[in-house]
Amino acid sequence: MLRVVLLLLLPVLSCVVLTSYAQTCSSHIFSNNKVYATCRDLPQLTSYLHWSYDQATGELDIAFRHGGITSTDSWVAWAINPNNVLDPAMIGAQALVAIPQSSGSTRAYTSSIANTRTQLQEGNISYPVSGLSATYQNNEVTIFATLTLPNGTTSLVHLWQDGALSTSIPQQHYQNPSHLSSKETLDLISGQSQASSGGNSRQRRRNTHGVLNALSWGILMPTGAIIARYLKVFKSADPAWFYLHITCQASAYIVGVAGFGTGIKLGSDSVGVEYHTHRALGVVLFCLGTLQVFALFLRLNKDHKHRFYWNVYHHAVGYVTIIISIINVFEGFDTLENYVGDRYNNWKHAYIGIIGALGGIAVFLEAYTWIIVLKRKQSESESNVPHGTNGVNGYGSRPQHV
Repeated sequence: MLRVVLLLLLPVLSCVVLTSYAQTCSSHIFSNNKVYATCRDLPQLTSYLHWSYDQATGELDIAFRHGGITSTDSWVAWAINPNNVLDPAMIGAQALVAIPQSSGSTRAYTSSIANTRTQLQEGNISYPVSGLSATYQNNEVTIFATLTLPNGTTSLVHLWQDGALSTSIPQQHYQNPSHLSSKETLDLISGQSQASSGGNSRQRRRNTHGVLNALSWGILMPTGAIIARYLKVFKSADPAWFYLHITCQASAYIVGVAGFGTGIKLGSDSVGVEYHTHRALGVVLFCLGTLQVFALFLRLNKDHKHRFYWNVYHHAVGYVTIIISIINVFEGFDTLENYVGDRYNNWKHAYIGIIGALGGIAVFLEAYTWIIVLKRKQSESESNVPHGTNGVNGYGSRPQHV
């Protein structure tokens, strides 16, 4: 009988539990008895947003609650991205920051976030703010403020974070999935939200873009140059070195064009996010790589009177392309830091190891091939000495025929 009762009560209990969970924010009573028109249980980091919005005046009155703060060596922030960019939402965000103090009070201030290296320095933000304050009670930080939004605003991209302090200075937030996903588009009128549905897809495209370009411009292109410069010294490698060189450089160009295409797509999908140097160098590389492809079709015979000028053109463009390629790979690593934080250092160090190994191989082959060339010239010089001289270079005099 007891089992039957429990089975009958289980759906009811489940509904009660789910209902109480859904009403977490709406059942909260603020110590100052402040009441807000709408609230939302945020999907990450045990956080809640309460707000009242007057669309006519643009005044947004908010209370942001963030639980799980067990010490005063932490910071909490809630921010709006004025560009309505969800990925990355952090760049350009206008933040309200709260730092619990050991004295029991809570410091609250505004901070404009320009890049991921920010330490949340205090400064003005692009929204008028009034009534900014914060509290810290029962392991929960609450930020109160009233912001004036631009006329006609009905939705916004907002994000929320926490992190540790080091000598009272905010450090980078944690890089786990919950922190990386603590952002969404919020409809201020209906209270509905939309998470970043394309974030993982864009991150995959970023990874693909980085791998394609590091492999093509950053590895295959220098390898092809090493093959052409050093293997052709060995007579036994002719003409195999030429076909290896062409294969390597053609593969680098094809893969590089694919990487260039993913970069263009990423740029179009990231409105408001600009990496001018990385983009400009990418365009230059694409143009130089295309010139090298034309050089293949315009290749002159070795005995052609203009072959010297073709060599100068081919070598100059090739070496400039390699130098810019390596520079731009590192530019790409620096932009990647905005999305994966310190993890980019592992990829950066791996590439440094690869390019360092290629550089070491080049230095060794440079010295070794010079020794071969010098010995070959010396041997050819000795073979061209007339054998009729008296003991010159170790050769005896030839007998004279009468």
